[in-house]
Amino acid sequence: MVKYAIVESGGKQYKVAEGATLEVDRLAGEVGDQVVLDQVLLVAEEGQVRVGTPTVPGAQVKATIQEHFKGPKIIVFKYRPKKRYRVKTGHRQQYTRLLVNSIVVE
Repeated sequence: MVKYAIVESGGKQYKVAEGATLEVDRLAGEVGDQVVLDQVLLVAEEGQVRVGTPTVPGAQVKATIQEHFKGPKIIVFKYRPKKRYRVKTGHRQQYTRLLVNSIVVE
């Protein structure tokens, strides 16, 4: 059975496994830096599941920053009929791609 964990980063939850890549909201750090995600909500390994309340004590996910990149452009268009009100803006979210090195439970 594959060892995996559920982690929280940027207010969102992600399922990670060792050796997998993960795209999260932009994190501080340079490419190649090590990142430790300590908000681990669940760890599953060899048929045993540990669920945190709210986090699993002593559990960490260690990852390496692979790259920083921007997501697709989102168009925001505000319009009020019969009032000559039109506003068109765009947004591109900043993301960080992580390579999960290990899931550690003490």
